[in-house]
Amino acid sequence: MPRFTYTVKEPGTGRETSGSMEASSQDAAIKVLLDRNYLVVNIQEKSAKQGKTAGGSVALADLVVFTRQLATMVDAGLAMVQSLQALAEQSNNKIMKDVVRDVCSRVEGGDSFSAALQRHPKTFPKLYVRMVDAGEKGGLLAEILARLATYMENTARLRKKVKSAMMYPIMVTLVAIGITIFLLTNVVPVFAQIFSGFGKGLPAPTQFLIDLSNFVRSYILYVLPAMGLLVYAWFAFIHTPKGREFWDRTRIKLPLFGSIAHKICLARFTRTFASLVRSGVPILEVMNITANTCGNVVMEKAIKVASGDIEKGEGISASLSKHEIFPTMIIRMLTAGEQTGKIDAMLERVADFLDEEIETTLSGLTSLIEPLLIVFLGVVVGGMVICMFLPIFKLSEVVSGGR
Repeated sequence: MPRFTYTVKEPGTGRETSGSMEASSQDAAIKVLLDRNYLVVNIQEKSAKQGKTAGGSVALADLVVFTRQLATMVDAGLAMVQSLQALAEQSNNKIMKDVVRDVCSRVEGGDSFSAALQRHPKTFPKLYVRMVDAGEKGGLLAEILARLATYMENTARLRKKVKSAMMYPIMVTLVAIGITIFLLTNVVPVFAQIFSGFGKGLPAPTQFLIDLSNFVRSYILYVLPAMGLLVYAWFAFIHTPKGREFWDRTRIKLPLFGSIAHKICLARFTRTFASLVRSGVPILEVMNITANTCGNVVMEKAIKVASGDIEKGEGISASLSKHEIFPTMIIRMLTAGEQTGKIDAMLERVADFLDEEIETTLSGLTSLIEPLLIVFLGVVVGGMVICMFLPIFKLSEVVSGGR
């Protein structure tokens, strides 16, 4: 179906508004605009390619702001087209602005809001589209958008806390590596030149450090690219199906960090499940969406197997209890939810509980990591200093050994 760009005047204010819409012909597009009491100033067929409708990915914060503002406007009684036009005009993100404009033009052309969102999968994930679709069908769009905004705010907050907790040890480790390379390439050679006059018989730790320094200085141009290649190969491996499954299976079993990774996946599963069930999405569709958004291949496979069991007539809790990745607490809460008809409320409580546990664990882990990193830096830097000064402490033995 061809797309037309147009410029119209609003009947009350006379303000000119531009946009685009799909229609079977130019006359049909003009008729749609006239039916909306617009005065058509200019209209022409758009010559751009119609295949490029996917838009681009936007930051989660921008999507949260868009959803929260749209929920407020819809709840206040504004028409969807007017709300989308206002949000497109005030958006500072070019990708978001273009996507919202395209969604607005499609809604003007007769598409449903969810169908228009579906044309931009990079911006609006499947979870978003399905919840909006359920809200449109149930007449609860404003409420669903508000829930979506809350859901994404919780997700963004948790993601930010995890990143901030991981940033400190990563930065300290990088600084330690930088200091070590500097000492090996600039400081140790000076001591090695001083010790060369002692003759043979340097202590083993000192000799090892000097040999390591010589190796790094000679092959650093090969070592750094090799390390970069190893890192690239690792990330390329975990992006393959087998590599991702291996990493997802391994990371939830790691000491300290494994428990956090497992709880994050469970919190995402329970909160998404609760939001979709509360929005009225069919249970099999809920299982499909949560499988694709849980963030762990092992859990994804378990959910898909459980979905097949549910389709055969089993209960949700009974089908999920067959898989060890779901702890007993979640299974019992699901069972209670099925018996009382409040699965969404039960899982929402589980998600809140898991979020609190994750925050507590991250706070404790941060407090534990700080002294461990100080010890790590002390061992690395202090060990190198001791190795360098060890011949001076044993000067008489070294000199006599050289004789």
